[in-house]
Amino acid sequence: MPKVSLDMPAELLSDLKEHVGDDHKFVSVADAIRTACRKLLDRLDEIDARHGRMGSD
Repeated sequence: MPKVSLDMPAELLSDLKEHVGDDHKFVSVADAIRTACRKLLDRLDEIDARHGRMGSD
């Protein structure tokens, strides 16, 4: 799996970490970011489909 590096405001990372760990939704910050990216891409696909912009892969 490729690795990605990014800069993120401290406030955003702090908020994200509140949802990570035992008894939380995500097991790691990386898991939370991957999940958010997947959800974003799904939403963008839905928007593109509504606007007739879906291309063949």
